[in-house]
Amino acid sequence: MKNILVTGKNSYIGTSLDNWLMREPNKYQVDTMDTKDNSWRENTFSQYDAIYHVAGIAHVKETGENEELYYKVNRDLAYEVAKKAKLDGVKQFIFLSSMSVYGLENGIISIDTQLKPNTAYGKSKIEAEKLIKTLADDSFIVAILRPPMVYGKGCKGNYPRLAALAMKTPIFPNIDNKRSMIYIDNLSEFVKQLIDNFSSGLFFPQNAEYVNTGEMVNLIAKSHGKKLKMLKLFNPLIKLMNISIVNKVFGNLIYEMSIVNKVDLVSFKDSIEMTEKN
Repeated sequence: MKNILVTGKNSYIGTSLDNWLMREPNKYQVDTMDTKDNSWRENTFSQYDAIYHVAGIAHVKETGENEELYYKVNRDLAYEVAKKAKLDGVKQFIFLSSMSVYGLENGIISIDTQLKPNTAYGKSKIEAEKLIKTLADDSFIVAILRPPMVYGKGCKGNYPRLAALAMKTPIFPNIDNKRSMIYIDNLSEFVKQLIDNFSSGLFFPQNAEYVNTGEMVNLIAKSHGKKLKMLKLFNPLIKLMNISIVNKVFGNLIYEMSIVNKVDLVSFKDSIEMTEKN
């Protein structure tokens, strides 16, 4: 029996891991912890084999007023939890970072790609990584995950926006692009394997295959019995538009396969059907 603590109560990714592990209640005991106030400091972590730290701020529009909060939560809180975990004798700390630490909207990310975050979210995540890594030793191992876009039923971010668009539009651009993405069950399975194998290091989990935006939107529409006409008519115009939202949807942003930790438990096509089913 392994005892796991997930920090970030009611978080999408944390709750998903809890549900995933509790399919095997004889192997895992999972607790979730709210870190929105300081009450967590009064508890002991000594009973836990691993802590999965997913608490943080994401999908919130950045402003000058809330920039400090990103660092307070995504960096300082993560480091404080990790320090307490080590002090209390926890053996493994898994930190959920992000692809955002590279600051790219387009491109191929390799092991040599420089870290140049351009948002408070990305900057706070990489600073947290650096601080947490200073705690690692033989008795306290650290695993850092930099997943690409996570999607699945109930997720936030760009996926539900594209899904809503798939239900409304009769046409969609047929652009040959590639995106690194990971289905939530694939991510949960990957974290389960990290816990089972007592793994440490830097990881880049993603689906076994890259995702084409047009194909994804088409599959979403098909899963609801809707026909979508895929057109190349607007492709030249789209490729000329250097706008952030256009780049995020139609640009290429992938991890080089040589560094990817492929998770093929659920195929891309099946993941869309499972996400969209009622």
